[in-house]
Amino acid sequence: MLNKSFTKNPQLFEALNRDTLVKARRTGLPCFHYTEREQLGTTFGERFVNAIQEIFKKGFDHVITIGNDSPQLKTNHLSTAAVQLQQGRTVLGPTFDGGFYLMGLHRTDFDAKVFLRLPWQRFGLFNRISTLLRSNNSKVYHLPVLQDIDVEKDINCLLNFTRSISRELQRIMTAIRSKKRLPFLEGEVHYKSLTSYSLFNKGSPLSLPLTCI
Repeated sequence: MLNKSFTKNPQLFEALNRDTLVKARRTGLPCFHYTEREQLGTTFGERFVNAIQEIFKKGFDHVITIGNDSPQLKTNHLSTAAVQLQQGRTVLGPTFDGGFYLMGLHRTDFDAKVFLRLPWQRFGLFNRISTLLRSNNSKVYHLPVLQDIDVEKDINCLLNFTRSISRELQRIMTAIRSKKRLPFLEGEVHYKSLTSYSLFNKGSPLSLPLTCI
């Protein structure tokens, strides 16, 4: 799981982490958790790519990456990604801002040097990764488009779809919108910390970490 650091609002940050972890663990699949202490690299792209590479080095053959900034993410999205990977497809879950909230990769999809050159944390990342995967003749399965949180207006958007997010997050985001007690970050977040999970037992047909953007 990829953690976005809401430095102006630790309560939101912690709630998003808890919410995402619960959903991941509901899959019943084993996870590896890379905290900020274990992350390697100075840029977001380096930390992201290194986390994926570490999971593959552990003997896993498939990876699912997710982030903590997409409260609409459901356990069903993860389960669907796992099934699609097992059927030989690569999986992408796009966000409205041109990034992605989930990526499911096969070992054969992954080249660390190529992934390091991708435009991490920039608009157009989803299109670049889609093009890269198609160039490798990967069959890509697209999950529904979800809203992630980068700026305060994203919270306003998400609160129009309260059925898709937990009550705890509804309460915190409503307080942020009304400026009660919970100061939100000022401007867009450019630093994202990284946490990573791996799903499926080593040696099984599917071995996935959850990391994500």
